[in-house]
Amino acid sequence: MSTFQAPKGTYDLIPPDSATYLAVREALAEPLKNSGYGYIETPGFEDVALFARGVGESTDIVSKEMYAFETKGGDKLALRPEGTASVLRAALEANLHKAGNLPVKLWYSGSYYRYERPQKGRYRHFSQVGAEAIGTEDPALDAELIILADQAYRALGLTQFRILLNSLGDKQCRPVYREALQTFLRDLDLDEETRRRIEINPLRVLDDKRPDVQKQLTGAPMLRDFLCDACKAYHEEVRDLLTAAGVVYEDDEKLVRGLDYYTRTTFEFVHDGLGSQSAVGGGGRYDGLSEMIGGPALPSVGWALGVDRTVLALEAEGVELEIPSTTSVYAVPLGEEARRVLFGLVTELRKAGVATDFAFGGRGLKGAMKSANRSGARFTIVAGERDLADGAVQLKDMESGDQEPVALDALVATVRAKLA
Repeated sequence: MSTFQAPKGTYDLIPPDSATYLAVREALAEPLKNSGYGYIETPGFEDVALFARGVGESTDIVSKEMYAFETKGGDKLALRPEGTASVLRAALEANLHKAGNLPVKLWYSGSYYRYERPQKGRYRHFSQVGAEAIGTEDPALDAELIILADQAYRALGLTQFRILLNSLGDKQCRPVYREALQTFLRDLDLDEETRRRIEINPLRVLDDKRPDVQKQLTGAPMLRDFLCDACKAYHEEVRDLLTAAGVVYEDDEKLVRGLDYYTRTTFEFVHDGLGSQSAVGGGGRYDGLSEMIGGPALPSVGWALGVDRTVLALEAEGVELEIPSTTSVYAVPLGEEARRVLFGLVTELRKAGVATDFAFGGRGLKGAMKSANRSGARFTIVAGERDLADGAVQLKDMESGDQEPVALDALVATVRAKLA
């Protein structure tokens, strides 16, 4: 064993488990590719100020969980703790919003990093698939993203998740609510850190999971009572569009999400089979984020779905994904001449689009056939001197056990026909 191990709170993805993660990533991205979203990739680290401004100084993510460091050149950088700020920064830098086709619809997939207390479903390195629709204020966009996430989860076979929905108001009505909430919270018996949060972002106090805090929040002013007419109408349209699409959701007035940039629509996908780390994904509208990071006014909405949490949700529901074998054909040469000929045939099969592997290392027939079995290949090609003298190889069906000679020049066409 190596002297080194993966850092605490991280994990390695290795076969065969990695195939499940890959299938989940692809399933979460599929509805987006089908709905006008283009792929974007951003660096794994950014200027630390991007997250301090965009995500919010008062959030746990920025104040406690961010991996921040100074480079040899004196730049202050941070490993990305989330995707939205990076994607918006990249879109602004490339002037995508000036191309004349709004909203700019982007999707991404990657690893993110937060210094958290490791536990099942909460790691220091985690994987997400995300989507952002930048530059348009439209309830139909909010509804579209929620519907696409719902579609992705259902395509994977998940049924026991719930969608929580709320509106956080906008810059017109939220300040009035904020003041009423601060007045209420200042009279409560709270620790110093929570008291500081009251002054910076009081909505985050509503999200506090501690029972002693939740108990004191009974009777707190509710945001829905402070929403302006425009925000109420906007939220009603989102709800109506979801209902018309057959998407079931629950109104959750305490849903604020952990990032400062959200406005109006916020939503979360939760799975009750995951215990305390029940959120499998979530997102919302962030109409002011572009201005926060120095861009023009670009109302936008997006989400991020956790790949790790989705895998845990599949396990909790006992859903096993059908993952095709990585190998369709396995070649077993017996002798040097067969090794040369079969290696050439393997290359031909691969060029023809057939997933093919080879018995490397010059093992005997018994050991090589064990490897063929373990590979999950549907067919095995076996050839020795006598077969080659006849201008053929033996093609064995690993499911039925049937074996037949096939001429060398007909092998690729025969294999493709049988696999089809």
